[in-house]
Amino acid sequence: MTTQTKPIDVYSLPTPNGQKAHIMLEELGVPWTYHRIDIGKGDQFKPGFLAISPNNKIPAIVDPEGPDGQPISIFEAGAILKYLGLKFGQLYPTDPRKQVKVDEWLFWQVGGFGPMLGQNHHFALYAPERIPYATKRYIDETHRLYGVLNKQLEGREYIADDYSIADIASIGWAQGWERQGQNIEDFPNVKAWLARLGARPAVARGLEVGKDTPAADLSKDKAAQGVLFNQR
Repeated sequence: MTTQTKPIDVYSLPTPNGQKAHIMLEELGVPWTYHRIDIGKGDQFKPGFLAISPNNKIPAIVDPEGPDGQPISIFEAGAILKYLGLKFGQLYPTDPRKQVKVDEWLFWQVGGFGPMLGQNHHFALYAPERIPYATKRYIDETHRLYGVLNKQLEGREYIADDYSIADIASIGWAQGWERQGQNIEDFPNVKAWLARLGARPAVARGLEVGKDTPAADLSKDKAAQGVLFNQR
């Protein structure tokens, strides 16, 4: 099994995407260092961060012990999860068929479950004006996606049968069901899955990383909204 002697640097926040990296590293039990990137104040646009995350999004990591022994930086949470799973041989299967299943649900999350729920948050909570059609459109799509997840979890403890990066990718978003206008009782398999994951000590620790610093209330913080929204 691969060992890690130098801490992995994680540039992040306790958001659903940032929490993916936090949980994964806690599950792996490898040394890592959290670096807060205050996106409400524009830290994501600083040259040092853009050098490792050119899309100016969190999380990003720098592993000082990359594949050739030299540092490597990785941006995009899904890519980070796969890199860490492959490097440490945990939470990402080696069997090709099982890999395909995990990849399907990892990409389902990064391509749909995250972005659609993010748009739900934006139009329902943060937009300066309420647009009923947009709000309904994304709340309805959120409901559909929870239904897809609920069906996949029928008869399963975890999304791709065994606990994996597919579960880690989705939990941060799924635990926000209430603010997304959903009733978790409509999705009993998701509810049980959330409880199952929440009982894992590493998940609980990963979800709490960075929460000791109060986050800006984006529904009221106009300065932060100006930094985060409608950039060109």
